[in-house]
Amino acid sequence: MQKNLDPLLEEISGPTPAQVLRKRVVGHKGLIFGLFIVFLLVLVAIFAPLLAPHSPYEQSLGNRMVEPVFMGGTWEHPLGTDHLGRDYLSRLIYGARVSLLIGLVAALISGTIGTAMGVAAGYFGGKVDAVVTFLINVRLAMPVVLVALAVVAILGGSLQVVIGVLGLLLWDRFAVVMRASTLQVRRREYVAAAQAIGASTSRVVLSEIMPNIVNNLIVIVTLEMAHAILLEATLSFLGLGVQPPTPSWGLMVSEGKNMMLFEPWLVLIPGVVLFVLVLAINLMGDGLRDVTAPDSRS
Repeated sequence: MQKNLDPLLEEISGPTPAQVLRKRVVGHKGLIFGLFIVFLLVLVAIFAPLLAPHSPYEQSLGNRMVEPVFMGGTWEHPLGTDHLGRDYLSRLIYGARVSLLIGLVAALISGTIGTAMGVAAGYFGGKVDAVVTFLINVRLAMPVVLVALAVVAILGGSLQVVIGVLGLLLWDRFAVVMRASTLQVRRREYVAAAQAIGASTSRVVLSEIMPNIVNNLIVIVTLEMAHAILLEATLSFLGLGVQPPTPSWGLMVSEGKNMMLFEPWLVLIPGVVLFVLVLAINLMGDGLRDVTAPDSRS
């Protein structure tokens, strides 16, 4: 009898939130594509020692500039070798570690700074809001690439310096969006109710405000992660980012630019992989925003 009533009860009560979310995720092609590519590259980065056919640092001057297999090369070096005879596929695989690490850690650092400033400005208002707004305007007046180039040139290029510089320069978008979102949410009835019953400021912020602005935070994290990856590639291309022999996609493009007219694959292969990663991260962020707050999109 109970089994016969279950379908009727489900029809009356409707789908559960988990079922609705699952349906939105499965039906969002951009999100599925982005998640698949990012997940695949994360696995490649984690298992790089097992996937790379050669050491990314091993040089063989007798095998310099071997072409990829699709251009007549051999399967010993499927994507060819660079000007020092290093296996291009191995450097590409290990380069995924550098790009994902820099993007993730820089986004976490800048996200922590910007979110704290934005939420504080939106919730407290007054002098706090004025100070944060002033700092945002100061930061927006500073060109990111030029400041990063100057700081890295002074401190020296390294993985730690690049992560620190990008993490301390990319917080402005977090602050702007979180401030605007907090200003909207703090006027809601449930926030006023929590304040009326004597909830502490930290409880109101963490329990009432943050859960309702996390959708916007997800989008900004993905955007800034992609932005940090592109900035790292830019710095490495200019010789002020990750230093050789550390494998980096931007550094690979820089090392191959002198031979671009004769061996375009040296620039094309890391450039395409970098493009696909940034596109996948942006699609993933946009898709997560759609499936978690679809009513906010027209």
